[in-house]
Amino acid sequence: MATGMAERLGSAAVIGLACFAQTLETAAAGPAPEPAAGDFPSRPIRFVEAFGAGGTTDYLSRVVGQKLTARFGQQVVVDNRPGAGGNIGAEMAAKATPDGYTLFMGVVPILAAAGSLYGRLGYDVLKDFSDIALVVSGNYVLVAGPSLQARSVQELVALAKSKPLRYGSAGIGSTLHLAMAMLNSMAGLNMLHVPYKGGPPMVTALAAGEVDAGAPSLTLALPLIKAGRLTPLAVTSAQRAREFPNLPTIAEAGVPGYDLTPWYAAYAPAGTPAAIVKLLNAEINAILRMPDIQTGFAVQGLEAVGGTPEQARQTMRVEVKKWAKVIKEAGIKAE
Repeated sequence: MATGMAERLGSAAVIGLACFAQTLETAAAGPAPEPAAGDFPSRPIRFVEAFGAGGTTDYLSRVVGQKLTARFGQQVVVDNRPGAGGNIGAEMAAKATPDGYTLFMGVVPILAAAGSLYGRLGYDVLKDFSDIALVVSGNYVLVAGPSLQARSVQELVALAKSKPLRYGSAGIGSTLHLAMAMLNSMAGLNMLHVPYKGGPPMVTALAAGEVDAGAPSLTLALPLIKAGRLTPLAVTSAQRAREFPNLPTIAEAGVPGYDLTPWYAAYAPAGTPAAIVKLLNAEINAILRMPDIQTGFAVQGLEAVGGTPEQARQTMRVEVKKWAKVIKEAGIKAE
């Protein structure tokens, strides 16, 4: 009887009946399980880093990349793409094929502020990235160069109000730029901004006396502070740094409300399969729990964070709102 019906209805109808039957079977069995990551990764992975060799994002990309290489059995290669305040690397990563083979180590405040700083961007931080995990939180330290006779935030403010001073940054729109521009605004200063192509050359210039002050990461500043070539004045976050428990925050030192806490996070292009994001999140969290990683981060003034992709996304949402308000009120511009 079934054969006769098939002959009368034709092959198209038979296919339709078969699909209908399969749909009923699928519905009865419940929702389909989430696809697995399959054989990912089956080839090398690229870790895009937007601020050049020697900086914190470069350090994190290489440390995490080395551990991922060992765990996956596939090479993770760091691709340094500095320029335009981090926007060149960010846009490249955002527009990459969303297959898990391009990752991005981002500085959350920089990504969060970019939309308010620049009139046109080639990416949207909340639409064009898949969050993987927060990696670390860090700290920036306000420092004076060797030619500046300042031993506190109050002394720096007094000097900046009495004569022209220059501050260095890692480039227009970088966190180091935002940190000092916010200090300028909140303390009523007019220090001149001198951008460099990344944090390392800025710190080198600062130690050489080319600029008077800056707010580099602890990772970059520690060696020069220990060598006596830079004088630490305060940390930028709301909490004191473990490495300098006696060093005040900028807010404590006379600029109430000042707070810049740098978060670093791993991302993939939007549309990356959920199973791959889940796998990458699990692997990065496992890496962040390793004692040698935590010890190494502590030496660099960093603290492992980890967590879920949702927690990374919520942190970005909060930072986007915060920096939109700060940039508008302070009149900070990407000159």
